[in-house]
Amino acid sequence: MKTIINLIMLLGIPAILSSQSIINTKHNLSVSGPGTVKATAENEICVFCHTPHNSKPMSALWNRNNPVGTYTVYNSNTMTAPPLGQPTGSSLLCLSCHDGTVALGQVLSRITPISFASTVNMPAGSSNLTQDLSNDHPISFTYDAALATANGHLKDPATLPSQITLENSKLQCTSCHDPHKNIYTDFLVASTQNSSLCVACHQVTNWAASIHNTSVKTWNNTAPNPWPYTPWTTVAENACENCHNPHNGGAPNRLLKYKTEEDNCLDCHGGHASTKNITAEFSKTYTHRVYDYTGVHDPLEVTAVITKHVECVDCHNSHEAKTQAATAPNVKGSNIGVVGIDKNGATVNPVSYEYEICYKCHSSTALTATSITPPRQIIQSDLRFEFDPASSISYHPIVAAGKNAGITDLISPLDPTSIIYCTDCHSSNDVSATDPKGPHGSIYPHILKYNYDTAIAYNATPNSYELCYKCHDETTVITKHQQMKNTHGTLTSCYTCHDPHGITGTLGNSTNNMYLINFNTNAVTANSNGVLNWTYTSPGHGQCNLLCHGTPAHDHINSVY
Repeated sequence: MKTIINLIMLLGIPAILSSQSIINTKHNLSVSGPGTVKATAENEICVFCHTPHNSKPMSALWNRNNPVGTYTVYNSNTMTAPPLGQPTGSSLLCLSCHDGTVALGQVLSRITPISFASTVNMPAGSSNLTQDLSNDHPISFTYDAALATANGHLKDPATLPSQITLENSKLQCTSCHDPHKNIYTDFLVASTQNSSLCVACHQVTNWAASIHNTSVKTWNNTAPNPWPYTPWTTVAENACENCHNPHNGGAPNRLLKYKTEEDNCLDCHGGHASTKNITAEFSKTYTHRVYDYTGVHDPLEVTAVITKHVECVDCHNSHEAKTQAATAPNVKGSNIGVVGIDKNGATVNPVSYEYEICYKCHSSTALTATSITPPRQIIQSDLRFEFDPASSISYHPIVAAGKNAGITDLISPLDPTSIIYCTDCHSSNDVSATDPKGPHGSIYPHILKYNYDTAIAYNATPNSYELCYKCHDETTVITKHQQMKNTHGTLTSCYTCHDPHGITGTLGNSTNNMYLINFNTNAVTANSNGVLNWTYTSPGHGQCNLLCHGTPAHDHINSVY
């Protein structure tokens, strides 16, 4: 064999000496090899894996002993293949070097091991997979048409490109790696640009049109955490490897790059590849606290969230997300492909409307609030019932147009037939074109987009009720409520009289609770005759009983609209 190799080198055959030859790769462990891990004097190249005589009774005239010990294999509750066994076939041959347990120079054809200069076994690093394969792409499993059908996101193996081969119908290391050629780096059989190798087997729903498959945004290499794993420039070119690492993944399940789930998103969306810095939003006082939970979310969890947590993937599907505009209540492009709860409490996958995502945590679950701030006449902590157009008396029009057709203070283009998003009120307080949208973080309580003063007395300070006055004309509202002033000439705040979500019909009635009337009981209570809160007397008028001076309450006659 040595003679053959020397003859090839002497002849200088271009096809052999090119990048397609093992000679110019790190798998040339001889003294002539280009890598740092190589023998001190050995000239033969193939001897580290093959021998023409006295080989191990395996394929490829194998010149090494199999590793001993038990491997920890990949496992995930979303894996549709049967539970993985120990590595077999060519994968086991690869691991005789790449698990780091067998000396690189320990070959069957030599009485003494071949000497290496800087190491004996595979040195620590990305090439040493160790015997813990739980964070590596699964191997040695049967990949057949039945698995592809059961999985739903795998291509029929009969359609695989010719360079991706199966070994006795099993996917092995050699399905992705050719140990003799290093054309595409890491001895891969195909390019990873645009994840060509990944999508040869994997077919993810709506991936082709997703923003992560089409974006030409480039990584900002001056960022604190420059892209560590991929050689490509744009998000589209990196594709799957923006978030996943097929070997030595930070999170074993689903091979995410980082163990902390949000780091896989904010690696780009922290102002690096994306122009909108979501990380800055999560540093605000009021946020969906995604960093408070790690390893709690599970893709197979029940839709209505029972174990408290919030992760980016509860609201976003990175495989399907698009930059697609929408009109309320239809789901926006950034939230396409997410599972949710519909207005009837049933699971929908995927959601059609934005509010169906919110209902996963804010409706009919153990996470439903048990107390309301402030205390109100009618307490209903399930948003689905509050916004239910079939049973609610009055509600902000999240699911359907509102029931109060006579409302006259809306700012155009809004009118009584309009529908709005939850995120029209709950969103980032930054409102420039380049600021992130959505309920990531705000300086205002409840992740509100604008200020909303919740004191009992009306606050005339500019922007105290900016949230309300983005939709309701301030002048009209104040004029209509002038008759509501108490004897001291003071208006009450919006929050004192109006419940910002809605009033369930089984708890209120269509006269006393129209126009979102649901009093803050810190300000309004039963009068001296025991009449609760307020009584409707005529269109736009009613009796309201205030706790201005403690108890017993004063009886006041006020106008409401």
